[in-house]
Amino acid sequence: MAGCRCGEDAFLDRTGPVRWDGGVATDTATDAFVEHRPVLMGVAYRMLGRVADAEDVVQEAWLRWSSDDRADVREPRSYLVRITTRLALDRLRHVRSRRETYVGPWLPEPLVTDFGPTVADTAERAVLADSVSFAVLVVLESLSPLERAVFVLREAFGFPFAEIAATLDRSESAVRQLAARARRHVDERRPRYDVDPAERRDLTERFLAAAAGGDLEGLMSLLAPGVQLVGDSGGKSKAPLRVIESADKVGRFLAAVGREGIPDLEIRFLEINGGPAALVLSGGKPDTVFQLEVADGRIQRVYVVRNPDKLVSLASQ
Repeated sequence: MAGCRCGEDAFLDRTGPVRWDGGVATDTATDAFVEHRPVLMGVAYRMLGRVADAEDVVQEAWLRWSSDDRADVREPRSYLVRITTRLALDRLRHVRSRRETYVGPWLPEPLVTDFGPTVADTAERAVLADSVSFAVLVVLESLSPLERAVFVLREAFGFPFAEIAATLDRSESAVRQLAARARRHVDERRPRYDVDPAERRDLTERFLAAAAGGDLEGLMSLLAPGVQLVGDSGGKSKAPLRVIESADKVGRFLAAVGREGIPDLEIRFLEINGGPAALVLSGGKPDTVFQLEVADGRIQRVYVVRNPDKLVSLASQ
């Protein structure tokens, strides 16, 4: 993963008129900020796992950038990443205390990803997908804030160790140690499934059809024996408060939910966090996001996001 600049992470850019403080600025400072905003969003989202938190951090970075004396700034990208990373670190330390009291399992806020034409290289696309996947972001939650910052800057964006050291106000040797520890931790804990996207999309469609129809037999044919279901509701909607394990338990749970039905059901297939996923709407409003991890033709893990606060940004999809 190291060394990839990820096409400036253009898929995280929320285009359209870019507004700050109610206005649209067009001066040179704003042009520079707009140019680098995608990579700033990329850093902040990977650090925090929430679109709203990332946008707040980038907004604050803009306010500092627009008010700072930039006469000595030779590399705006590095300068802006430094500001954004430090702001994200501060926010991460604050939100981690909130997550200690989070009701049930925690998952990142689903992010619609579109790598676009600027990322033509297949290997680079794979890095992009992996660095924002649910699996990786969940593992990053178990790193210290500094380890997470080093991992994001080094592995997802390919920043040199010397530049990361300056950003974090640490020695280069200390940053190298943090990077090695973080990489080892992530490699040990994240699942590795190399699956063709078309196969994953096909299994997602078949899974949704079986689940929506309460078809236990159909579900059992798709689930791996040791499958896990991880549900995130934040205590604000119905979802398991613990991880459900085994094909029998996961299948029966999903079949029961399917038989209950969802009013005015609509399903949209999107690319979320680098992979195919299903957005379930009820009455036109986002209700649930399903995403699967697949290996050997079977579903190994089911991610279910039902916390309404994490689905707000999907209302326009």
